[in-house]
Amino acid sequence: MSLSRRHAAASLAALPFVLAATGTAEARPRRLSTVYLAGDSTAAAKAPSAAPETGWGMALPFFLGEDRFAVANHAVNGRSSKSFYDEGLLTPVLAAIRPGDLLLVQFGHNDEKTDDPARGTDPQTTYPEYLRRYVQGARDRGARPVLLTSVERRRFDAAGNALPTHGAYPDAVRLLARAEQVPLIDVQATSLALWQRLGPEATKDCFDWLDPGEWPNYPDGLQDNTHFQPHGAIEVARLVARGLKDARVLAPNEVRRLDDAIPDSWITW
Repeated sequence: MSLSRRHAAASLAALPFVLAATGTAEARPRRLSTVYLAGDSTAAAKAPSAAPETGWGMALPFFLGEDRFAVANHAVNGRSSKSFYDEGLLTPVLAAIRPGDLLLVQFGHNDEKTDDPARGTDPQTTYPEYLRRYVQGARDRGARPVLLTSVERRRFDAAGNALPTHGAYPDAVRLLARAEQVPLIDVQATSLALWQRLGPEATKDCFDWLDPGEWPNYPDGLQDNTHFQPHGAIEVARLVARGLKDARVLAPNEVRRLDDAIPDSWITW
């Protein structure tokens, strides 16, 4: 089943359905929990015109039990914790979220653009202040917030060592998670370790490194060390799902395929 079909199925699955009530002739509705994503272009769903660029949120349904969760990906290209909130993009999420749902929050890439007053935040002050609004908004509605550090970019030194690129922003998320007692998925640390294992050449298959003529959307080729091809999106989604299990946000039977090879061809736009 293609991912677009899985999204459709997941959306339908989020609607109430009936289960036979034990010991009665009546049926009762049951709603699947929804995993909401608030984030930036690294997680966002992509249009066909951007293919093969793929947000990790597009691959997350592969790793969650289809009979337990629907995924609602509200991540938007180019947004920071500040601009996502200020533009009202959190509003429909909080209007829809319900008790038992999850809100995964991953920002940072665009918060680092401090020369842009619409997006830039300070890791010591305004960044955690904005993130706290997502946390409180979910909690006020009986949902469970989960904070994610920013997935790492592809950057290596001359010796082939993967380098961190997010400065003080990941530590700001870690501190906030401890202070607010919010589950933390440390994607910055786990993705940096993954890029280190893969090395400078193999990571090109994860990121938008394309030869001229390889994809019609990029006839001149592309060298993008921030955004993912399908393989990279799948591997980051795997890190997120494993983090949800390890942090005991999800039970072991609520995640799947953590050790399976997922074909890149399963992602469609």
